[in-house]
Amino acid sequence: MSDWLHDLPLIWMALVIFGVIYVLAAVIQIVVRLLATGDRLRAFKAISPGMLSPLGIIFGLFVVFTAAQVWNDTDHANAAVNREASALKSVLVLSGGFPGEPDAHFAGLIRRYVEETATQEWPMMARQAATLSISPAPLAEALQQALALSPGGPGQQIAQREIVTSLENALEARRQRIHVSQSQVNLTKWMCLVLQAICAFFAIAIVHSENRLASAISMGMFATGVAASVLLILAHDRPFLGQLAIGPEPLLQVMPKMPKS
Repeated sequence: MSDWLHDLPLIWMALVIFGVIYVLAAVIQIVVRLLATGDRLRAFKAISPGMLSPLGIIFGLFVVFTAAQVWNDTDHANAAVNREASALKSVLVLSGGFPGEPDAHFAGLIRRYVEETATQEWPMMARQAATLSISPAPLAEALQQALALSPGGPGQQIAQREIVTSLENALEARRQRIHVSQSQVNLTKWMCLVLQAICAFFAIAIVHSENRLASAISMGMFATGVAASVLLILAHDRPFLGQLAIGPEPLLQVMPKMPKS
């Protein structure tokens, strides 16, 4: 799916999806109505309404199968962002064990990292353009500083080890975050979902080919269910793009305030 559709406000996305599905259902109904004459009509009558149930079940399974990936991706993205924020917060807390210049330096590096992540990396993730080829300079510098600290006692030794561990955790959470940002429902899954919906539309139209009102009502109800399913999946398909996208708020809440002059 293209970025422009994911970028739409939820209400406009819903209007586009519902409109396309309703038009598709109407076209299929008209085609079947035009074909339902003579021998073809007798053939349509011979098709059992019992086939609608398995077709609906198969479509439902496709929706569940596709939605499961979307929910997992969203959960993993949320978990990665929260782990990253928690790790950065730990660095800020533990760096308090090294008062003075080291503490201020860590705070400045964390602030710089969060600002760059929120303003540069987040838009890149939304476009699936973020990569792991370049390590974030502020975290790399913070890790080097942590390793270069000279602990003055057992407490600072423990704090130094925990700072290094927290920075490594933040880097790992960032890696997972960027990895999830590349995920989306692939074209094959969408094609299978749409093809199954079209098969079900044709089956409904054929079974009710003699009763236009029953056909319209049945097609309308199923079209509404299909459109709602597609909207639900599409709105969460890209974890970092769209109105329901995951934002950098957890990281921004960790960002230390600038000292007052």
